[in-house]
Amino acid sequence: MGLGSAATAVPEASAGRDTSGKHYLCGLCAAFTNIVVTFPIQKVLFRQQLYGLRTWDAVRQLRRDGLRTLYRGILPPLMQKTTTLALMFGLYEDFSALLLSQARAPELLTRSAAAALAGTTEAVLTPFERVQTLLQDYKHHDKFTNTFQAFKVLKAYGLREYYRGLVPILLRNGPSNVLFFGLRGPIKQCLPEATSYSSHLVNDFICGGLLGAVLGILFFPVNVVKTRMQAQIGGEFQSFSKVLAKIWLERDRKVVHLFRGAHLNYHRSVLSWGIINATYEFLLKLL
Repeated sequence: MGLGSAATAVPEASAGRDTSGKHYLCGLCAAFTNIVVTFPIQKVLFRQQLYGLRTWDAVRQLRRDGLRTLYRGILPPLMQKTTTLALMFGLYEDFSALLLSQARAPELLTRSAAAALAGTTEAVLTPFERVQTLLQDYKHHDKFTNTFQAFKVLKAYGLREYYRGLVPILLRNGPSNVLFFGLRGPIKQCLPEATSYSSHLVNDFICGGLLGAVLGILFFPVNVVKTRMQAQIGGEFQSFSKVLAKIWLERDRKVVHLFRGAHLNYHRSVLSWGIINATYEFLLKLL
């Protein structure tokens, strides 16, 4: 998920601006920790989004695939997420500093613009998310053995093929970034005051986890459409609305079916974004 936003109240660890690039490094390390811990859960969720499976059906499908393929496809998210989160946190800080020094608009609006710009910039890394989708889809297990082969196969279809699913990614990244950065400070202020490193860590985990879970549910249908679009190789580039309409019909025209797997996504997001936010803030304090 690309996340971002504007906040009048900035988390204290992020309040000081500098040009050392530590925000990029902390974002990268936070993403690495999160991916390694949560990748198996993400694979279950992916199967649910793509095929509309129930949780235990998706788990049984992964068990049939075997442990050998459990971490298959982890390289693209490692490359994409570490870079994405480095850009997300780093560019938000840089864009905020730049816009605050140049613009005369209210700070809330300025920070919102910085978050949206950071989220939009992250979309440059869409090819990694695209390849991750292909590698996690069991229908492509016999076509690709690794990340580099998947990139090579897509090359034959042209540059545009790497960016299949770009529209839902843009629809997700900018707004979610604005909400994430905008609400992170106020939510933390509502939690009990932290008086130690451990209590700060807990508060940052709760704050990040809560925001990640809510945003994950809010943008879940967008990710369902994105997954369906990116599972295709070659052929027509269908619009976001056309793919959504097709999924809507396939799932009996029931909104609840568009959210199949959302409960698992909720729990994964609590863990994932809790780890990301806590790790990021912890490393920021150390540096």
